[in-house]
Amino acid sequence: MTERVVLAYSGGLDTSVCIGWIAAETGAEVIAVAADVGQGGENMDTIRKRALACGAVESIVVDAKDEFANDYCLPALKANALYMDRYPLVSALSRPVINKHLVEAAHRFGATKVAHGSTGKGNDQVRFEVGIGALDPNLSVLAPVRDSGMTRDKAIAFAEERGLPIDVTKKSPYSIDANVWGRAIETGFLEDIWNGPIEDIYAYTSNPATPRDADEVVITFEQGRPTAIDGNPVTVLQAIEQLNTRAGAQGVGRLDMVEDRLVGIKSREVYEAPGAIALITAHQELENVTTERDLARFKRQVEQRWGELVYDGLWFSPLKYALDEFIAFSQQHVTGDIRMTLHGGRAVVTGRRSPASLYDYKLATYDTGDVFDQSLAKGFVELWGLPSKTAARRDLAVGRSPGGAS
Repeated sequence: MTERVVLAYSGGLDTSVCIGWIAAETGAEVIAVAADVGQGGENMDTIRKRALACGAVESIVVDAKDEFANDYCLPALKANALYMDRYPLVSALSRPVINKHLVEAAHRFGATKVAHGSTGKGNDQVRFEVGIGALDPNLSVLAPVRDSGMTRDKAIAFAEERGLPIDVTKKSPYSIDANVWGRAIETGFLEDIWNGPIEDIYAYTSNPATPRDADEVVITFEQGRPTAIDGNPVTVLQAIEQLNTRAGAQGVGRLDMVEDRLVGIKSREVYEAPGAIALITAHQELENVTTERDLARFKRQVEQRWGELVYDGLWFSPLKYALDEFIAFSQQHVTGDIRMTLHGGRAVVTGRRSPASLYDYKLATYDTGDVFDQSLAKGFVELWGLPSKTAARRDLAVGRSPGGAS
């Protein structure tokens, strides 16, 4: 029986060439799998047909938009996941759902190998190979672009030699990866970190400096899940899509950063994630209203580690699963409405309300109606500061300055 290889197929030059390369180098039949995670662009049926024209024996397109939103973007939202406190895990979130469908296709078609088109310089090689290994450790992985030294010139020559139905003359100066959660842009002139981004690179967001009226939006959450926009029920996917449009029109969600890649280098990345940033901003504020202080403090540590695990390709890892359980518990009271103003590149919270609010007006007010018993504060302060005061007396007794060197 002829060996079969499942290929993560994007429809671009590299993965199109990978189909022919795998067949030529290994003699295996190639099953191309393309996942629609809301990236837009080319029609997915066109991509499916291109894979067949390039030599794939089977070509599958998976509509994973709702699955991606519900099972990957929503957990990231509940975790307020921002790698290095800024990046909302755009590409990192889509790789696990793609891996899931690659492995399912391998099982369905009896493939022994899975292939991807990543280079040896980025994070995606890790995300694909570690994720696939966690889902089925018996599958092996091919990385033709990385392992064969396939430069763009070689890929173009291969495509021309084989007459592959792909435009090899059109060359974007950027490398772009997109899904419904956001869009990542790198390479080209952006590799000089002194160069500022230009408007031409953006697609999800409008120039925030352009004068326009502000947009006010109310987002409703139930246990951390967005369920309505301005009172109109929405699915998670619809919430992201609507806020991509509305927040994007106000220039919200543009990021320009030098980030620490998993492979040990720093890289300049430009992102636009209007829906993700608006939703995370609203979710964080609702948590401020509904989450008890110590739980909130510890959750911030969990959020950082959760984001690092996902960025590092460890979605299907024991620690990630354990942190998921903690985050799920933390969301049981995160229900209510957040009002935001979208304008000038910012999503600014202006109102909060929740049936599970821990904010008590009668305790917080300084006006008439205050029920906070200030007579209790003096003893509390004394006891709170007692350890520090005791240590200071000890330091003075042994000839040291309190808190300092001798």
